[in-house]
Amino acid sequence: MVPAHPFRPPESGTRVLDDLFSAQPSPPYLVVLATMAAALIVVVPRPLWRLARHVITIAHEGGHATAALLSGRRLNGIRLHSDTSGLTVSSGKPTGFGMVLTLLAGYLTPSVVGILGGVLLAYGRTRLVLAIALVLLPLMLIMIRNVFGVISVVTTWAVIFAVAWYTEPTTQGLFAYAAVWFLLLGGVRPVFELNSMRRRGRMPNSDADQLARLTRVPALVWVGVFLAGAVVALLAGVSLLAEPLIDSVREFQQDNQG
Repeated sequence: MVPAHPFRPPESGTRVLDDLFSAQPSPPYLVVLATMAAALIVVVPRPLWRLARHVITIAHEGGHATAALLSGRRLNGIRLHSDTSGLTVSSGKPTGFGMVLTLLAGYLTPSVVGILGGVLLAYGRTRLVLAIALVLLPLMLIMIRNVFGVISVVTTWAVIFAVAWYTEPTTQGLFAYAAVWFLLLGGVRPVFELNSMRRRGRMPNSDADQLARLTRVPALVWVGVFLAGAVVALLAGVSLLAEPLIDSVREFQQDNQG
């Protein structure tokens, strides 16, 4: 039997659109909990986090790059480093709204991407989540300016492609849910790491400190903004992704009442 997947060349262009935008059934609540637990296992222990954090860095720097372009700045390049740090260089007015938006976007982007993915999954668009990732990563690759950055982006793309092309829809759903949970949970931890490193004086030029110099709002306030955004996105994601669990609890209560 040939595995079903969304990206095998179909009979027509209409068929591929139907595949991408058609809804898949919501997974059982135990699956939702299992994918959340898997994401926690990746985010919490330091050894796994050090490896997986590269994905968060890709989203972080992609956020800087997107905000720079949207605000009219010129994007010069993106560098991703083996220590999970990154650098996005853009040119334009060194002050003003565009620069503030560019700096603000980094820490918020993993959570924003996670909540957007959560919305799509809540409507059963598992294949669309994978397809969007497969399109966006090559666009980012164009602006990567170092070898490790290329390896990091290409590896991430290859993993998603392998899941999208070679696995069954059930596996694709598991992967998509785990990835969205990872972005939502992984968007929170870097903010605590930022605050810890700032206290030790190891990040004098962090996004929060640069925002403080631009706006005269204390850097700690900006750290709070990053944390608030990540937590709100996580709570919203729980509300979206845990809907099967909520529905099961309601059905159980109704059965008992009946």
